[in-house]
Amino acid sequence: MTWYVLLSLFRFLDGLTARWVTQVVGRPVPGVGLLVTVAIVLATGILTRSILGRELIHLGQSILSGTPIVRSVYVTVKQIVDAFTVSEQSTFKRVALIEYPRRGMYAIVFVTAEGPPAIRAASGLDLVSVFLPTAPNPTSGFLLLVPRSEVYPLDITVEDGLKLVVSGGVILPAAASAQKGQR
Repeated sequence: MTWYVLLSLFRFLDGLTARWVTQVVGRPVPGVGLLVTVAIVLATGILTRSILGRELIHLGQSILSGTPIVRSVYVTVKQIVDAFTVSEQSTFKRVALIEYPRRGMYAIVFVTAEGPPAIRAASGLDLVSVFLPTAPNPTSGFLLLVPRSEVYPLDITVEDGLKLVVSGGVILPAAASAQKGQR
């Protein structure tokens, strides 16, 4: 099975640019299409990391953001992707547990912010905004405002928390896996 998957992947990647290679060389050369495909991907990566590449990406984003019908879809999708991209500026501050949907049952949540000031003022409670994702699709879920005292921070990274949710609990965070193996 592994051989079949690797062979299929090779044929697919080789076929992406094989037609161009055949036109230049005059005959099919197995593997050259794969090398050309890899070279194009690497060159694209290097270009996007350069100042010129970043400017081109910024120009493309500006064009998409300025196009009336495309703008609403593009901006929404970009915000969702940015929210779920694990980076230094991640929307999710940390992973935590809350009792949900009832006492004695716990759910993984991502702390997103302090409770909005207007809501905190109206309720008189020290609330925290948390996002309760649905598994296996963490792009959907619920925004909950939970009293800070009922939010139990976990000592795992946001990336590990997302893996835990997406896998339906199958992929455990590294620290938990190591502890489980020691038992």
